[in-house]
Amino acid sequence: MATDDRRRFPRSVFEGGEDPDPRFSLANERTFLAWIRTGLAFVAAGLALEALQVPVPSWLRVTIAVILVLAGLAATIQAWLSWVRTERAMRHLTPLPSSGLKLPIAVMLGIVAVAVLIAVLL
Repeated sequence: MATDDRRRFPRSVFEGGEDPDPRFSLANERTFLAWIRTGLAFVAAGLALEALQVPVPSWLRVTIAVILVLAGLAATIQAWLSWVRTERAMRHLTPLPSSGLKLPIAVMLGIVAVAVLIAVLL
């Protein structure tokens, strides 16, 4: 391991394999940042929904807000796990992994959509 590699975080990603083409690593980083922005948007939407006291039943407003914040947390976790797994796969020339949290995030947003529809109809 080169001295420079010991300073790179996380070491579990950078300690093995070879550096991929920088364009691929930068694309992986852009995807990471897109997931982070998505997570931030979910959290902001959940907080705004609760802070603005939208005129819907409080139990429904709180439920939607909590689901949005949880979706934001899941998107943030998705960002990190996906970045690590993809970077490691590129360094070891193995197939790129699929990400496991996309379906739960989509389900949470589907629940939010149904809840919003219920709120609009009430």
